[in-house]
Amino acid sequence: MAISKDKKVAIIAKLQDAFKEASSVAFVGFTKLTVADSSKMRKELASAGVKFFVAKKTLIRKALEGQKYVGQLPELPGEVAIAWTAEDVTAPSRGVYEFGKKLKGALTLLGGVFENAFIDAAQTTAIATIPPVPVLRGMFVNVINSPIQGLVIALDKIREKKSY
Repeated sequence: MAISKDKKVAIIAKLQDAFKEASSVAFVGFTKLTVADSSKMRKELASAGVKFFVAKKTLIRKALEGQKYVGQLPELPGEVAIAWTAEDVTAPSRGVYEFGKKLKGALTLLGGVFENAFIDAAQTTAIATIPPVPVLRGMFVNVINSPIQGLVIALDKIREKKSY
């Protein structure tokens, strides 16, 4: 079904606003995605602060024309949507990647925008596998704590030996 010119202008404006506010964007390819799965995915993404919007590729390309992104737009085959957020830069890619693993091929990462540059599908997938910020903080604290914990254990063993 054809989209009216006014509707196209509104969609392009929404996409341009999304690209301006986004800290990162993931281009998502989807096939055979049921309405139930789509609704569930949108709720999960929304809970992580990620917005999801389906649009025609030509309108996405038109909306990207005004943006100052470095590099070349990745190939966008099939049906395409965008996922974006202004907060956690890894959240869009990670959210789609995790949900795509559950659906076995219904969702694929086609590429994205990261740090004002276009990235391909492989780079987007690599970003998707980065743990969330709270997990990274926990890992960092554990790394910092390990030498201290080792020292405390050693001092405790020395104390035990001297108390005999």
